[in-house]
Amino acid sequence: QVQLVESGGGLVQAGGSLRLSCAAPTSIFGIMGWYRQAPGEQRDFVTFITRDGSTNYADSVKGRFTISRDNAKNTVYLQMNSLKPEDTAVYYCYARVGLKVYWGQGTQVTVSS
Repeated sequence: QVQLVESGGGLVQAGGSLRLSCAAPTSIFGIMGWYRQAPGEQRDFVTFITRDGSTNYADSVKGRFTISRDNAKNTVYLQMNSLKPEDTAVYYCYARVGLKVYWGQGTQVTVSS
């Protein structure tokens, strides 16, 4: 079992920035990334990063969000800039370990207009 611990959510005005963090208790050799879920909506892909730093982003966040990873600290970060009200959601960190996917507890991001 891998317990992922997220932090960094909060309330911000449109156009502002937030940085989310997700820490794992051990080295993760697979993909780490983020999904988000708005009220009444399904959980949607946001971004992922491989251990060697390759990344992929949803079209809705390209150019505004940046994922990074510190393998020495077993931590992945999500820098979110130019936030929009439609970015409001619970953000979930995930890690793929072999065939298993582990999830964090989620952190709320609210963007006011």
